[in-house]
Amino acid sequence: MADSSFDIVSKIDKQEVANALNTASKEVSTRYDFKNVGASIEFSGEEKVLIKANSEERALAVLDVFQTWLIKRKVSLKHLDYGNDDKTPTPRISGKEYRLEIGLKEGISQEVAKKIGKIIRDEGPKSVKSQIQGDELRVTSKSRDDLQAVQQLLNGKDLDTALQYTNRR
Repeated sequence: MADSSFDIVSKIDKQEVANALNTASKEVSTRYDFKNVGASIEFSGEEKVLIKANSEERALAVLDVFQTWLIKRKVSLKHLDYGNDDKTPTPRISGKEYRLEIGLKEGISQEVAKKIGKIIRDEGPKSVKSQIQGDELRVTSKSRDDLQAVQQLLNGKDLDTALQYTNRR
C-alpha cells in the first residue's frame, strides 16, 4: 500500500482579505463615532494595509473593525504582521495623523517549519515523517489515522502561523 500524505501550508485568501477591507472601509465611513476624525483604511501596495486617523485610539478602533471583518470572513488574525516583535499594533504619528501599517504574512518560515517538524517527531505517531519543501511542509505516513492525529496535534498547539492542510493523498 502506498504512503498517504498531506502538505502543511500558510496561505491567505486574498479575495476574502479584500472583501473584509472593503466592508470595514464602508463601516468606518458611515459610523457616527468615526465622523470628523479622518479615519480610513486602504491597501498600501500588494501586501500591506494602511490605517489612518487623527488619534491613536481611533486608529486602533479602525483596526478592531478590520479584525472583526477578517474573523467573520474566516481569515486568521495570525496572518497580520504589525512590524514589531511583541505582536501588538502601535500607530506612528505622521504630521497631524496617526498611521498604522500592517503587513500580510504568507508561507511558513524555516524556523517555524523546523519547530513543527520537531513537534511531529517528538509528540506525533512514530510512523509519521515530515519534510520541509520551501515554504511548506510535507507529512507522510502509511496510516491515514496517524496523519489525522498529527493534524489534531498541530491544531492544539499555539503556533505563530496560521496552518492549512492541503494536497491530501
